[in-house]
Amino acid sequence: MSAQPRLGLRENAAQFSLLVAINVFVGAMVGLERSTLPLIGRQDFGLSSSAAVLTFIVAFGLTKALTNLGAGALAQRAGRRRLLIAGWAVALPVPLLIGLAPSWGWIVAANALLGINQGLAWSMTVVMKIDLVGPRRRGLALGLNESAGYGGVALAAGLSGWLAATLAARDVLVVAGAVVAVVGFVLSVLFVRDTAGHVALEQADHHQGADGAPPRLRSAFARASYREPALRSCSQAGLVNNLNDGLAWGLVPLFLAAHGAGVADIGLIAAIYPAVWSVAQIATGAWSDSLGRKPLIAGGMLVQALALALLALSDGALAPAAGAAVLLGLGTAMVYPTLIAAISDAVTPVARAPVVGVYRFWRDMGYVFGGLIAGTAADAVGYGGAIALVAGLTAASGLWVLGDMPTDRPRPIPVPAHGRRSRAPEAAVQRPAKDT
Repeated sequence: MSAQPRLGLRENAAQFSLLVAINVFVGAMVGLERSTLPLIGRQDFGLSSSAAVLTFIVAFGLTKALTNLGAGALAQRAGRRRLLIAGWAVALPVPLLIGLAPSWGWIVAANALLGINQGLAWSMTVVMKIDLVGPRRRGLALGLNESAGYGGVALAAGLSGWLAATLAARDVLVVAGAVVAVVGFVLSVLFVRDTAGHVALEQADHHQGADGAPPRLRSAFARASYREPALRSCSQAGLVNNLNDGLAWGLVPLFLAAHGAGVADIGLIAAIYPAVWSVAQIATGAWSDSLGRKPLIAGGMLVQALALALLALSDGALAPAAGAAVLLGLGTAMVYPTLIAAISDAVTPVARAPVVGVYRFWRDMGYVFGGLIAGTAADAVGYGGAIALVAGLTAASGLWVLGDMPTDRPRPIPVPAHGRRSRAPEAAVQRPAKDT
């Protein structure tokens, strides 16, 4: 007979730690491509257009965004664990497609599957950790989750770049990707438990008067996209954050290579940014629990803008590029776990997965816009001009948060199950509660 669920990080340490470990593998699936795939497009497939090379990021971002949206809506019905396992099952053919690819279209198709993998697996590890810890240490939990995921990105990016300096880059991606996908799938099938009981417990303990039914997708989408300032500010900041992450993934390796950097040096720069992001967000996630969400989100977007401006002015020199990567990692660490924590603050437990799914939809649409904007701008005005353009968009996003987002963390509010807005919850968002 299974034990009664309890909320808290210490009370759920074993399952929480397992989900942290699994998220390292989720991040590694993406990290393997960070330092090598844009170069493979140039060298193995003869692509001359930056826009053509970055089509793999557009495909990845579009499928990940749509999967996030569907995963959030399905999580309450299908169960978090089942969606996590499904995500890993979709990842299994990705290395095979990359290894056998006779044309770039196969690589684009493989990244569409990778987007589904990330949308299901990363979304469910995020939501399940929030379920386990309850409301008190949500920022810390998200900092640990994102730290693990982007630690996996950094480790895989650095190792794949280092190995690709002496081995064939595609061989590195295929072998390492197969190992990561199999291990993630096996761990999820054998050891992960669902967190539906924890959701029910938190709903009963902390939201006795709230509607216990999960919201319909239409209602969650409207509120997280444009109706509520606390939610729409996070959605637009998440989109712009991943727009510049897509630029760092797809365009920066080409920018550095154009200035004479080798694969190992590109791998180092590609690893520094997510490594700093990974380590720093443990602290920033916990910091947001006491300081509040808005200062870290707005400040982080402005720090990212500064980092991109410095990178645009670096002329591809490794030392200033490395400094810009550190600064970009710090800015992203301030923003990334804090955004999901802010979203989670603003909704009840049963509404969490659908609303976080909508936020993650907009956030990962940033890869689509990033691939299109960065690739088109790079072909038109060069790599430096494209990076400067994204720096300006990032600064504008930070100013949006300053002007639109409520000053303090909002009171948790119910999202109507049938698309009807109730006046009391709306007032709770418009007049956020002070932290006590």
